[in-house]
Amino acid sequence: MAKMTKQRAKEFYATMYKIRRFEEEVFEFYKLGQMAGLAHLYIGEEAVAAGACAAIDKQDYIGSTHRGHGHLVARGADMGKMMAEILGKATGYSKGKGGSMHIMAMDLGILGANGIVGGGIPTATGAAYSAKYRGTDQVTLCFFGDGAANEGTFHECINMAAAWDLPIVYIIENNLYGITVDTRRVTKEHDLAKRAIGYGIPGYTIDGNDIEQVYETVGKAVKDAREGKGPAIVECKTYRHHGHNGSDNCAYRPDGELEEWKKKDPLKVFKDRGYLTDEELKAIEKEVDAEIEKACEFAAESPYPDASELMTDIFVD
Repeated sequence: MAKMTKQRAKEFYATMYKIRRFEEEVFEFYKLGQMAGLAHLYIGEEAVAAGACAAIDKQDYIGSTHRGHGHLVARGADMGKMMAEILGKATGYSKGKGGSMHIMAMDLGILGANGIVGGGIPTATGAAYSAKYRGTDQVTLCFFGDGAANEGTFHECINMAAAWDLPIVYIIENNLYGITVDTRRVTKEHDLAKRAIGYGIPGYTIDGNDIEQVYETVGKAVKDAREGKGPAIVECKTYRHHGHNGSDNCAYRPDGELEEWKKKDPLKVFKDRGYLTDEELKAIEKEVDAEIEKACEFAAESPYPDASELMTDIFVD
């Protein structure tokens, strides 16, 4: 990777810290009963979204998942509108009708979070097909988890993308567990990116808690896709600090596993490299904390949709 500049280091840390703080506040709203549905938190996986989204351009697309808040924050979405959507408020990205698992920001190329496991893969693949059909140089990042990598949509879409050299990078956020199922127990090959071999495309398995490695690897795959060389799979090994959702007590995890992974916390890993001084880190955190506070106030004070909105924005045949 090229030498880390001070500006890049500040951007990397600010994005990861912003995701961390946003998710912490989401969990607070959830515990207070002010959030409908479940809270699928991205805490522990910040380096994946931050590194990958830094590697694409403004015109590119992103396909997301049920654990999608981090992708939107990393892309630069309005956190006030995000939090309002999560709370079901009228000022949210989807007017409060989508909630946590269905946030989208089309102005930023974010095609939407998706509550169906593997459901975002066909959407993202379609966006890549559209870009190739229209002759643009747009690339799509398609995020999904290890559980979705065992869905039929994974294989069908990657086969199609490989056959047609579509400009898409499939990013597996392998946090070891599909809800409560240990991925290592239900797959013979634990490096999921090796599945790329069967489709004749590149596959990379990397440390998903290392933002520099994510940025460099995804950047290479994006460059190749933009040049017409087709898709790639990037598997980011990472770990969610919380359960699958807010009500999950993680009883299925081995003793000590979380503690070991917390030693590899992506924010800690990056801070320990010494690119930024303590004063610089504190300044970033202060600025982000103020931004998060403002977003939470906006969401809390926003109105709920009027009952008359119930049947609007619905597409029927």
